Amino acid sequence: MFPSFSIRVWRGTVHRLYLSCNANYASMSKLKIFVTRSDFPKKSISFLEEKYDVDIWDSIKNGDISKKDFLSRVPGASGIFCSLNDKVDKDVVEAAGPSLKVVSTMSVGVDHVDREALKAKGIRLGYTPDVLTEATAELTLALLLATSRRLFEANRAIKDGEWTSPWAPLWMCGPALKGSTVGIFGFGRIGQSVARKLKAFEVSRILYGSAQEKPEGKQIGAVQVSLEELLRESDFVIVTCALSDRTRGLFNKEKFAQMKSTAIFINSSRGAVVNQEALYDALVSGTIRAAGLDVMTPEPLPKDHPLLGLSNFVLPHIGSATYQTRMVMADLVAKNIVAALTNEKMPAELAL
Repeated sequence: MFPSFSIRVWRGTVHRLYLSCNANYASMSKLKIFVTRSDFPKKSISFLEEKYDVDIWDSIKNGDISKKDFLSRVPGASGIFCSLNDKVDKDVVEAAGPSLKVVSTMSVGVDHVDREALKAKGIRLGYTPDVLTEATAELTLALLLATSRRLFEANRAIKDGEWTSPWAPLWMCGPALKGSTVGIFGFGRIGQSVARKLKAFEVSRILYGSAQEKPEGKQIGAVQVSLEELLRESDFVIVTCALSDRTRGLFNKEKFAQMKSTAIFINSSRGAVVNQEALYDALVSGTIRAAGLDVMTPEPLPKDHPLLGLSNFVLPHIGSATYQTRMVMADLVAKNIVAALTNEKMPAELAL
């Protein structure tokens, strides 16, 4: 018979081996999530780390991930946590292999994702609609005020010592929102939120361009009109439409020519909706007064782009940049991934 002490030691050793094997098995069995940036909100990444083996590209040290690095890091991933900066094309999907079940992007736009490649493999796509509606609508109003009240021009003039008199009757004057006609092309969630906020500025009329009349328009007091009438009548033209084959490059030389020469043009939808060369010509020639864009093509614009040299042009590119919005967006990305990998309904899935 074995001494009781020896039996206890033997049992303890076996138990430790059992726990060690189980821990190793659990680690090996964890699904891999590839995260394309290290500066995503940490709470959302920690949420994933509790459940999965999370591989994070160090964007703070190395910058945006290159395609070469993307292809080398993504194999074996079951999920990809990405943003607009990251091109998830057919090559990336193929490199990930059969394990890939979901791509979840911290954006409303999905132009950077090859939807056909995902569809062919049965991979689900998550995105972050709705949550940035209010932040984008707020920024749209900020663009209206920055351009109409010439905030950046005045600020630069003061810094450059151009303000030489304590007061001048027409120095840096611009059009007021009160009593104006504002046209909104694209009357979805963001367009409607912009319209509601405009009521506080006592605008005279709110016109909107949409494929069909919407009950929300009547509730707000906005009137549906054709695009031609909207351009002709509006003191401010705001674009909040989706990007499609119909809207790509829609705002071109012809459309700017239909606007008032005093009109201000704002785009907070997608950069490709605007022909930027035509916009530049319209601003330089005085076809329209000013423009404010939060989106552009490409993003970012090269620092030597001619639009950036104009005093009547504003380009911040911060539409969803509130702490609250970005945190909610990141949480939604993570929840989309978990739901997809547990075969549950995703909070925000884009049909392919």
